[in-house]
Amino acid sequence: MEIGWGCVRVPSESSSKAEFKRDASKCFANYRGKLMNNKEILESIGPLVRGGSPQHLLKEVVGILRRERPHYHWVGIYLLQDQELVLGPYVGKPTAHTRIPLDQGICGAAASTGKTVIVDDVNSDPRYLACSLETRSEIVVPIKRDGTVLGEIDIDSDQPAAFTMQDKELLEAVASILAEVV
Repeated sequence: MEIGWGCVRVPSESSSKAEFKRDASKCFANYRGKLMNNKEILESIGPLVRGGSPQHLLKEVVGILRRERPHYHWVGIYLLQDQELVLGPYVGKPTAHTRIPLDQGICGAAASTGKTVIVDDVNSDPRYLACSLETRSEIVVPIKRDGTVLGEIDIDSDQPAAFTMQDKELLEAVASILAEVV
């Protein structure tokens, strides 16, 4: 019989107590503190596309990204409506920036150019629209279908230069998945 996270089994008469303890310890050690790699994150998002509403998918995606990447302190999705970016689901501190014109901020720059923008030090970038005094770096990844920007993934970090090429690759892949449903 499986319990917990699907990796601990109640010992049967044919298994020893030592085998059970070893397997249980290994499972819980892997569960505690283990973050998903990029491939695992993408695999966990894939099934969400097939079931549920687009709003549910967006909400789940921001939750997964925030939970699995500790340096992602604010994770949100903006959708393009009438030449403005409108904030959808997000995880993090509240923001006053619920609507952003395309000609403003780092978010506006990413949506206008259709290219990912990484800012290592938001305080040195004049485009930055201050949301939190703690924010030090930002990455904004457009969500595009057939070359048309539909929205974007916006992530802030309290760490300077927090975003790597691995983050960029992950978020661009997530944006491609989201483009199928938004």
